[in-house]
Amino acid sequence: MESAATTANKHLATYLNDHLAGSVTLLELLSHLASAYADTPVARFATELHGDIAADRATLESLMEMLHIPQSAMRKASAWVAEKFAQLKLRLDDHSGGALRLLEATEVISLGIEGKRLLWLALAAASQGATQLCDPGYERLIRRAMDQRSRVEAVRREAAILAMSTPAATAS
Repeated sequence: MESAATTANKHLATYLNDHLAGSVTLLELLSHLASAYADTPVARFATELHGDIAADRATLESLMEMLHIPQSAMRKASAWVAEKFAQLKLRLDDHSGGALRLLEATEVISLGIEGKRLLWLALAAASQGATQLCDPGYERLIRRAMDQRSRVEAVRREAAILAMSTPAATAS
């Protein structure tokens, strides 16, 4: 029978690898947005956010390395495949690559960032009783996720206005 510590370590490894896989999805989606909207404010937004999320991912990878938690290649590959299916779904929803595609993409990104914020909150709480979960600056990471989500929300709202405005509504 497994000890409570062994079970907790397995749970932590699963949880961290799930979030690492989520970062694969977000980074791929942001790369696609930057490419699809080249030379526009959306491309600049996606490129900047990609850099921020890559930095957060590096923090997570460092924490996993410090905790001797191996990265799950299967989870990362599954996330990559899931992002490709998401791209297909977005293309089917909006063939033109317009506002609906951007709206749906930014909602996925927003949810991913919220998940990351919850990761940092969970780790901060767990670090109170688990000294191995040293604090890489959880409060800063939580604030950073909130800032990222706010930036995404501005783009998401603009896309929502464009996607859901009827021609009659935009003419008035």
